[in-house]
Amino acid sequence: MKDKVANFTRWILYVLLILSAVPGILFYLGAISTDAFLNWGKFLLVLGVAVIIIAPLFTILVNPKNLIKMLLSVVLLVVVLVVAYGLATNQLSALQLEKYHITAETSKLVGMGLYATYISFGLSILAILYSGVVKLFK
Repeated sequence: MKDKVANFTRWILYVLLILSAVPGILFYLGAISTDAFLNWGKFLLVLGVAVIIIAPLFTILVNPKNLIKMLLSVVLLVVVLVVAYGLATNQLSALQLEKYHITAETSKLVGMGLYATYISFGLSILAILYSGVVKLFK
């Protein structure tokens, strides 16, 4: 069952890749309008969000034991985001905020995104090192 789903998904992604390359080429050749190209991008965005929502639900239905792992991942993500938000500050002056047309909260959210990226990168490196050390002792 798992292999069938993987093959089906792979072929859908190939079709979407081809269907996305054609409008991209036509846009840069001037054969389609900007609006049509942007509408295709919006469609792909909606499709991507739908897949992001549906795929975990399908996985849970196929293998309910994965629910615990998924919930653990969501909790870890929330912890990383909360820590990143706590570390983030608005380091821009009022003049800079006005110049860039942003608010202090937007500046803090950008900082949160940067810190979340740094933390995620660090956790990824630690996971890689951990798995390497565990393989050495097996």
